[in-house]
Amino acid sequence: MKKQQVGLFLGLCLLVLAVVMAGCGSDAKNTAQPVTEMKVLRVGAIPAEDAQKTREAYKALTDYLAKKTGLPVELFVATDYSGVIEAMRGGKLDIAYFGPFSYVLAADKANAEAYAVEKRKGSGTSYKSLVITSPNSGIEKLADIKGRTYAFVDPASTSGNLIPRSIYKKNDIDPDKDFKSVVYAGGHDAAALAVKNHKVDAASMDDITYSNMKEKNLISDQDIKIIYQSDPIPGSVWAWRKDLPETVKETIKQAFLEVAKEDPAALSAYGGKVEDYAPAKDADYNVIRETAKILNLDLSKK
Repeated sequence: MKKQQVGLFLGLCLLVLAVVMAGCGSDAKNTAQPVTEMKVLRVGAIPAEDAQKTREAYKALTDYLAKKTGLPVELFVATDYSGVIEAMRGGKLDIAYFGPFSYVLAADKANAEAYAVEKRKGSGTSYKSLVITSPNSGIEKLADIKGRTYAFVDPASTSGNLIPRSIYKKNDIDPDKDFKSVVYAGGHDAAALAVKNHKVDAASMDDITYSNMKEKNLISDQDIKIIYQSDPIPGSVWAWRKDLPETVKETIKQAFLEVAKEDPAALSAYGGKVEDYAPAKDADYNVIRETAKILNLDLSKK
């Protein structure tokens, strides 16, 4: 009887041990292959030029990310800034490229968190906002735009709306009251072309798109002149949804920080002006939040 009890006891012990070991094996497997927790990496981009050109420019980067993560990559190019923000808020994007102001909006509305900022050739991790006009417009300074037509880029654009509006406020100019009319062009290239084609008298745009368009002979000094440029602005940033698995985040971040060394061709987006990526954190963009406060913008309502 005692032998039967001992045998039964040992059998139960072995059964429990087998269950525990099976559970440990399952946990180890999940930890070792974190990226398999996702079936696809969904990437969002905001157009600086038209959507098709943006898609073509991003191909090398999405191919690189597919290789590094082992996941198929889907690229979503929105028609405007809010499109990417809403897609991330709806859980339809995993990572996305944002301008500084659109990132702040995404952090507030879509649970976005910065992880890598682009380093541009000649300007590092910053860029500038420009005010442009036609050489024959008669506009030489900001005050001359009063009573004239004007194009901003997009309500959520940093260099195409937020920064220029703060500049106008500092110069006691209210675009919505002092300009003859105000429109949103929808893209930095569209704003430049609106000036070139005399659709508006002046416009805002970023210096990166300006340089790219000049190199491609889309605009020239005969079409456009710069009458104002801002102080440096924190660079455009890549952000993920905070609720992505930590191990997946680490894989993605490492891929961006190593891209210049491992696959320089993947830096070709936006005219090939990006030379590398540097680590980024949410606090780097507090200056944008402070600028929004100056303009009395309620980020929660954007």
